[in-house]
Amino acid sequence: MASQYANSLKHKARNRVVIFLHRAGLPVGPMQLLTVTGRKSGLPRTTPVAPVVVDGARYLVQAYPNSDWVKNARMAGHGVLARGRRRQEVDLVEVPEGDRARILREFPGQNPRGVGAFVRNGLVGTPSPDGFAAAAHRCPVFQATPRTA
Repeated sequence: MASQYANSLKHKARNRVVIFLHRAGLPVGPMQLLTVTGRKSGLPRTTPVAPVVVDGARYLVQAYPNSDWVKNARMAGHGVLARGRRRQEVDLVEVPEGDRARILREFPGQNPRGVGAFVRNGLVGTPSPDGFAAAAHRCPVFQATPRTA
């Protein structure tokens, strides 16, 4: 089952295109770039994410639970979110499993193009709000709050 969560070459190539476009000042859809310090290398690592906004708070949801950015975010606890050329330092706090359902329920409505990754990976049984809520124990969710100086 772990191989289901692996990023394909197609997925990695798409991520590189999204990162390039953002850095050129051309944001793509709801995507933002998350940069987090690598837990092993100490170097900045960037990946596209599509935040979900619930009650004015931003949350980052991952279709690949064992992805490096999730592990790095757990270790670092902060990062930088960028959209186009705008950047914001954020604290990243993992949401407890019991609080994830209400956030995941919003994902399909706010990011319909991202739903397919969750279904293909077998994380979500149905591409509905209820299907996402039922996957709360399998999907990492981080709250991204602006860092204070």
